[in-house]
Amino acid sequence: MSLQLKSKLFSISCFVMMLVIHANAQQHPSVKEISNWVKKKEWANGLVLNLHQSVNKDSFYVAYHRNPKLWDAAFAFLRDNNLDTMSPGKYTIIGEQVYASISEAPSHNKDEVKWESHKNYIDLQYIIKGKELIGIADTSKATIIKPYTPDVINYTAEGKYYVAEQGNFFLFFPNNAHRPTIKVDGYDIVKKIVIKIQTAKAE
Repeated sequence: MSLQLKSKLFSISCFVMMLVIHANAQQHPSVKEISNWVKKKEWANGLVLNLHQSVNKDSFYVAYHRNPKLWDAAFAFLRDNNLDTMSPGKYTIIGEQVYASISEAPSHNKDEVKWESHKNYIDLQYIIKGKELIGIADTSKATIIKPYTPDVINYTAEGKYYVAEQGNFFLFFPNNAHRPTIKVDGYDIVKKIVIKIQTAKAE
């Protein structure tokens, strides 16, 4: 192959790559557009709960638009049920793709709770009654202490901690190590719902 032909092929490949990058940039909305999408809450379809400040809005936007059917079912479950009166247990929403677990149990001392993340499911966590402390860290900055066993990986990590209470729900994606159920003084028993939303194959 001549040098001239190689040069032309390289130029064509660069041009194609630029077109692909440009197309992807056009398809993915800006930070401002995603922020407005979250704020408008059309995704909530009447659900009055708010997205917690710790949640990565871009990750939420991408995950929601990859499979809105699953997310709509999860939000509808939160909207249409009286969580205060529901008994602890597992509730099927869409087979094993979306399901909820309600617990009403004592929270734990910090040193009793491990950092964890999941591969196959995104966690939606909401406190129905009481308060608990939840830690959040990036898995890329955490150290694995227990390899993947469906569907949990455990870590040691340094993260930020937030008080979880009524009104705001948390989302934990596969790259979010989280450390939930930590005791807040004055709140011995906490009622909580965790909705598991299956990750799309692209994730």
